[in-house]
Amino acid sequence: MTQQTIQQPGQRDTQQTDLGPLVPVLFGFSAFQQLRAAAELQLFEYLTLNGPSSCEQVADGLRLPVKSARKLLLGTTALGLTDRGPDGYAPAGPLREALEDGTWPLIRNIIDFQQRLSYLPAKEYAESLRTGKNEGIRHLPGTGADMYTRLEQTPELENLFFRGMNSWSELSNPVLLRQVDYRGVGRLLDVGGGDAVNAIALANAHPHLRITVFDLEGAVEVARDNIAAAGLADRVDVVVGDMFGGPMPDGYDMVLFAHQFVIWSPEQNQALLKRAHDALPPGGRVAVFNAFADDDGRGPLYTALDNVYFATLPSEDSTIYEWREHEEWFAGAGFVDITRVTNNGWTPHGVLEGRKRDA
Repeated sequence: MTQQTIQQPGQRDTQQTDLGPLVPVLFGFSAFQQLRAAAELQLFEYLTLNGPSSCEQVADGLRLPVKSARKLLLGTTALGLTDRGPDGYAPAGPLREALEDGTWPLIRNIIDFQQRLSYLPAKEYAESLRTGKNEGIRHLPGTGADMYTRLEQTPELENLFFRGMNSWSELSNPVLLRQVDYRGVGRLLDVGGGDAVNAIALANAHPHLRITVFDLEGAVEVARDNIAAAGLADRVDVVVGDMFGGPMPDGYDMVLFAHQFVIWSPEQNQALLKRAHDALPPGGRVAVFNAFADDDGRGPLYTALDNVYFATLPSEDSTIYEWREHEEWFAGAGFVDITRVTNNGWTPHGVLEGRKRDA
């Protein structure tokens, strides 16, 4: 006689539901903390210098209790950050490649950025969605309705922010440096160019370009120092001004907005494009470089997760918009020949270009 399990009224047959795919989501915060701990304790550097190592060797090298090394190595191995072979543990997959190609220091900057600047404000995501405001700002010291105002009041966090943003730029700007055609562009205006990280990269990649960083006084002070340190003062200069106030500088073949349109509202973005259109000569070009969301609303995953940061911290209107929304703003400002330049790399960054009609 076969024994049967009688399901009581109101009970669910939990065996029919596989919740395994939810594990990375339910424990997403723990996954990040495994990576952060490994970075802070310099696990990957130790394994790179010493080769495959046992748990006991890692514990000794990192000055950890053996039980702590076991927890850390279990976490990093389960996440695919380390491999365990017959000779011991070693960096794995993309992490190994980042160590080999020199991008690991950039990743470390971003880990620090996420831990110290983004992580606590991110818990206000639901409240930010409810109110439509950047509620995570309450976790930053100082006063002001946007993150940038508050960062100016805390130099340590402001430096952390710039390190993180510069690292993101280095990882994402190959599409801006190598996939955009700059033939016919002699002078480029970098609107909101901040500390000149993109201007310097463009100048190094395209020696024929002459670039002007257009931003507020506090930002261009940093840009001046960085330009001088890069030895590019003869080809990169700065102009102080407010992108929303007064006319934009004219006499440029291209106006670039890098990482700007994720900060402002649709109305502000179209206003910026209209101001660029007015400043450009006939045939002049505009380019917007930032992360984009897919038009079908399905992703990419990077954009979907990054929007937690944009919803909770930078400003009330900050978000990552779809490609088609940008194209509507371009057309509304009078630009034609609107072209998408999609990234060949792993991030959802791209460039959208447009041209002012010939006279």
